[in-house]
Amino acid sequence: MPKKQRKILVTSALPYVNGSPHMGHLVEYIQTDIWVRFQKLREHNCIYVCASDAHGTPIMLKARELGITPEQLTAGYSKEFVDDFNDFGIEFDNFHTTHSPENEAVVGTIYSALRESGDIYTRTIEQSYDEKEGMFLPDRFVRGTCPRCKTEDQYGDACENCGATYSPEDLIDPVSVLSGTTPVKRESEHYFFKLSEYEERLRTWMSDATLDKNMVSKLEEWFEAGLQDWDISRDAPYFGFQIPGTEDKYFYVWLDAPVGYIASFRNLCDRDSSLNFDDYWGKDSDAEVYHFIGKDIMYFHTLFWPAVLQGAGFRTPTSVFAHGFLTVNGQKMSKSRGTFIKARTYLDNLEPEFLRYYYAAKLGPTIEDIDLNLEDFVARVNSDLVGKLVNIASRCAGFISKRFNGRLADSLPDPELFAEFSDASESIAEHYERREYSKAMRQIMALADKANRYIDENKPWVVIKDDSKGAEVQQVCTQGLNLFRSLMVYLTPVIPTVAAGARAFLGEDSWNWRDASTPLLGSQISKFKPLLTRVEIDQVQRMAEQSRESTSVPNDEKNDKPDDDTISIDDFIKVDLRIARIEKAEPVEGADKLLALTLNVGDTTRNVFAGIKAAYDPGTLVGRHVVVVANLAPRKMRFGVSEGMVLAAGPGGEDIFLLVPDDGAKPGMRVK
Repeated sequence: MPKKQRKILVTSALPYVNGSPHMGHLVEYIQTDIWVRFQKLREHNCIYVCASDAHGTPIMLKARELGITPEQLTAGYSKEFVDDFNDFGIEFDNFHTTHSPENEAVVGTIYSALRESGDIYTRTIEQSYDEKEGMFLPDRFVRGTCPRCKTEDQYGDACENCGATYSPEDLIDPVSVLSGTTPVKRESEHYFFKLSEYEERLRTWMSDATLDKNMVSKLEEWFEAGLQDWDISRDAPYFGFQIPGTEDKYFYVWLDAPVGYIASFRNLCDRDSSLNFDDYWGKDSDAEVYHFIGKDIMYFHTLFWPAVLQGAGFRTPTSVFAHGFLTVNGQKMSKSRGTFIKARTYLDNLEPEFLRYYYAAKLGPTIEDIDLNLEDFVARVNSDLVGKLVNIASRCAGFISKRFNGRLADSLPDPELFAEFSDASESIAEHYERREYSKAMRQIMALADKANRYIDENKPWVVIKDDSKGAEVQQVCTQGLNLFRSLMVYLTPVIPTVAAGARAFLGEDSWNWRDASTPLLGSQISKFKPLLTRVEIDQVQRMAEQSRESTSVPNDEKNDKPDDDTISIDDFIKVDLRIARIEKAEPVEGADKLLALTLNVGDTTRNVFAGIKAAYDPGTLVGRHVVVVANLAPRKMRFGVSEGMVLAAGPGGEDIFLLVPDDGAKPGMRVK
């Protein structure tokens, strides 16, 4: 057992709950869960908290689009995340939400402390304003050409091509993603946090936190460019917490989101009297606090967050661990290729332990991206988990059950070999501690190869034929099962469900890390049942096909990168374009942009909603011919069901132009 029990609080970045969890999300939560389970197996006091990130403009707008409240939207997606996390074996000590009384109270405490110390001030700024939508635009709701590298179609806060950060006002030819119109400048008073005055304190924290060298390099870039004061407010309408003493100002989601770590732990403390909040978050806390995050949100967690904590009188994180993005088959996740895979789609087809192991076999402590190669996934899972690991137990267990009444021998025939497995304990533990999971998996599987060689060399299936050598077979199989047991202890953080099955088979209630070094002798075991079965390629193909059919893709303003939306010629051929005559056109009550059109498509009529109200008077549309996508699946909208799509072109607003068929076109004719 380690000399001293550590007191550790661990968090993962809060999932933004305006879409379903997918394979990219799982990298972080599986990585964190493995580390937490390892610490608990080492008998440290380790607590894992998280919460749903439930505020911001995207959530407000998506809820409006669906005709529900933001609370209903986030509650639904939060449950989806929690259910999927649970089924992947991700075990939180507490999962809360940022839309909570605890979070509002902690945000208020932090704001008051910063305001009192003079770290928050107000100034009037110019912002992008969408006149058509009647609202100020968040940075990522403005797109345009990067002012540095001139790459088109970039977000209003950062360029994905060159990495430059800027304001929406710096974009060339900016456009609102909501209406397609050009934003105008409008003044508003905003609240700012004096991040610019924290460089020296942040450098001290950075040194103490022993951050990854790639993170340090990025921080140095930001320091060299000069830290900018941080705008922590947003104008109404906004879904979030109102700033005390204001009528139409709200805390920016990136202020209250990391506060969710503290609030979730506060919620846990309120329910568990054995926990003391200040022991973990007080300024004099001696606990360790670690944040696991994606590399795209390093700025918030390594500059803004520790500075806010310092200014408000809280302790700072011990360290921040960042990981890279996930690619599938070497490319960004794609709907058309069937590689934008939802967590639930995976669970409907494959064992969660397979993915946990595969991610572990790929993950290291750096911010490099990892690739989920589906063919390699099948090969590695079958080779390592089934062919090597479980195979050890299946080759030995039957002899013990059938010939020795399920009883293990009282001694090991090769204690030196067992000692080799035991001596690997601290090396493997060090890999886990440093988040070098791929190194740990390689070392464990190298030991599994040795265990299998031992069984091959001693051939219990041959020796058992000689009745005089029964004791030898019992000992050889006891040796094999103890080697298997040590490996399963080492793999418990990665494949906990399989480990639980192994414990039940061996007749043990629980394990700690030290158990890998103490053999199990003379005890009774149960009849062996297969712990895992091979992955079949058709399971993976079915998962890909189901993902290809799915059209509901999360729109996460914070963590997700744009999907590759290219399609093949085969996909395009599926689109059925037909001529339709507009028989009826009228405004949709409660909708600013929509017209309800009744279309004659030759053999039938269709009701379609079209966002062309700003460009066309309904009375002028009746009798016109248009081009319609006739085989589009019906879509249920707030105002009814739309049974197709009318094709138009233009930047939006008043500049929308319906596609006009050639003269002589008749309803129902195909467009080629």
